[in-house]
Amino acid sequence: MDAQENKRLVMEAYRLFLSGDIPQLLERYHDDALWIEPEAEHIPFAGRHNGKAEIARFFEQLNEALLAERFEPKEFIAEGDKVVVTGEATWRGRHTGRSYDSPWVHVFTLRDGKVARFQSYHDTAAGERALRPDQPGQAAATGTPLHH
Repeated sequence: MDAQENKRLVMEAYRLFLSGDIPQLLERYHDDALWIEPEAEHIPFAGRHNGKAEIARFFEQLNEALLAERFEPKEFIAEGDKVVVTGEATWRGRHTGRSYDSPWVHVFTLRDGKVARFQSYHDTAAGERALRPDQPGQAAATGTPLHH
């Protein structure tokens, strides 16, 4: 596939994510795909996710922890087997009620018409502040502790 075909595939993946169709989204990934999130102590979906089953679990953990109040891909840049996407999001912690804005960059590597590797870059400090269950002034019974 050429760069423009890769770009269209990634744009379709975002459409599926935004519509909540995670099973169809996962069909755009190789069985052995690697999904990499920045490491962060209080973010349950942080780290490396190897293969479709772990990537599916990533989306489950993301949904359990955060509500996307806004998720906007802004710019798609494609060259060779890479597609880089910049965007912005506003997330709300489901257990804490705290929200935060997060600009992000996603880097996709494609192979044979499917995603082989995904890497996300975003503000982990803001996410940790929103998800950390022990914030001062927060009632202790707001939810179960989140574990990484």
